[in-house]
Amino acid sequence: MRTLIVEDDPLLADGLAQLLRGAGFNADFVGSAELAEAALAAESFDLMVLDIGLPGMDGLELLTRLRARHNPIHVLMLTARDALNERVRGLNLGADDYLTKPFAAVELLARVNALVRRSRGQAGQRREFGTLTLDEEARRAWLAGQPVELPQREWAILQFLLDNPERVLSKERIVAAICTWDRDMSVNAVEVYISRLRTKLEPGGIRIRTVRGLGYMLENPVHDPKPA
Repeated sequence: MRTLIVEDDPLLADGLAQLLRGAGFNADFVGSAELAEAALAAESFDLMVLDIGLPGMDGLELLTRLRARHNPIHVLMLTARDALNERVRGLNLGADDYLTKPFAAVELLARVNALVRRSRGQAGQRREFGTLTLDEEARRAWLAGQPVELPQREWAILQFLLDNPERVLSKERIVAAICTWDRDMSVNAVEVYISRLRTKLEPGGIRIRTVRGLGYMLENPVHDPKPA
């Protein structure tokens, strides 16, 4: 889940980015609505944490522009304003949720996780795909009931594949989806992580197919997997 933080306080923006990265999200941040527009035009994000009180164009105007373009990105608004009409206006303009500053880190993470579950049509934290089960809040995985160890990069790639089953994903697209601006990864490294995922998942019938010259595709689960 790739997240863009739009916050003009650099210390708060960096703190939010570190908080979300620590929870397994890929988070980047910009300091103005204008920079956010440029980032959203150039790259794909799933979720935006948007401060209302920005210099220049404010957060409400940015939200208005995005919804006018039918941009479906999930938006969690941050505001230091306690007026009810500001919160109502943001929700009416298309925000998915809001938090009033100051807020607790655990509450922000809870609201972000709720938006993630809503986007995937899930009521709970667990996600199933064939014999594979992921607890996305606890960051734990099981294959046919047995725990599977997935380091951060493998976890992120697997989540992206699960978001796009039966779709061919290029190495470049995988890198763009799971890496933040300040943490690069080469396309060749994708091959290594895919190989490791195959070793761990194929005994449970979860197969990642190479589409020569195009990329990788997560196939629909095999119903009768071979024993490990």
